[in-house]
Amino acid sequence: MCTAIAYKTKDFYFGRNFDLEFSYQETVTITPRNFPLPFREVNTLSNHYAMIGMAYVVENYPLYYDAVNEKGLGMAGLNFPGNAVYKQKTEGQDNISPFEFIPWVLGQCASLAEVRKLLERINLAEIHFSEELPLSPLHWMISDKNGSIVVESVEDGLKIYDNPVGVLTNNPTFDMQMTYLNHYMGLTAEPPENYFSKDLKLSPYSRGMGAMGLPGDLSSASRFVKAAFTKMNSVSGESESESVSQFFHILGSVIQQKGCVHLGEGKYEFTIYSACCNADKGIYYYMTYENSQITAVDMNRENLEGSSLALYPLIESQQINNQN
Repeated sequence: MCTAIAYKTKDFYFGRNFDLEFSYQETVTITPRNFPLPFREVNTLSNHYAMIGMAYVVENYPLYYDAVNEKGLGMAGLNFPGNAVYKQKTEGQDNISPFEFIPWVLGQCASLAEVRKLLERINLAEIHFSEELPLSPLHWMISDKNGSIVVESVEDGLKIYDNPVGVLTNNPTFDMQMTYLNHYMGLTAEPPENYFSKDLKLSPYSRGMGAMGLPGDLSSASRFVKAAFTKMNSVSGESESESVSQFFHILGSVIQQKGCVHLGEGKYEFTIYSACCNADKGIYYYMTYENSQITAVDMNRENLEGSSLALYPLIESQQINNQN
């Protein structure tokens, strides 16, 4: 299970928690403009926008979990089991496999407006990377500094939703996630007022009581509500340090701790990494479950006119600053 958010202060930030029971040895991966991006059913992109994100690289192909391109467009895929339905190849459409979807979009589009136009002719086709790596059931959040959309390939076709909160988790479908917010419209960051009875003198006995009822469990629906409330009430300064710190605090409100979600056979889902990318500057920040220090990779320090992937293995051991 995962949580993705889009956030804006002076700059635009995009990132996510990646929650699973095991790691694929993912790396921070920079795809430069001249790295050939082959696709199974459409033409190779030999020249495209550069991008940075987290990927599992197989046979020199970046299987991106999330990424941001040099134009400031971000995209993340989140688990969507039981709802994702990929179609058979269709004549007259761009048949793109879900494992190609992120580089296909980020390689060509500089804005959400361009994404919407590209999606008019797309068919998310059931084309597996290999027998050993079948497709994962996913839906996607795509964001730029002006807004976000959610893309879902379901039984009755491709759905594209405007996302006014800039948050996405896993199941259920995004329209239902938004419906759940109606249950919590009475929550507030302010001290609560007494609506219980005009005949009773009731008053808050603690700070934070305006948000009583905010869910705190680890289900995807509850994480959506909590992340949306936290993000939409978030206050941050505009400096890079303040913005990045606040972004990780928002993600931290829905982090999964190892041991709290038991999957059986001694397996537990937990937050493998949290990531925040300054989409305007192309700097990808991350933390891992074992390493709470923020690590940064700047795509602009690489040769973006190159033709080879730049890979940065995650620093996973805890980094402790001994002050004395």
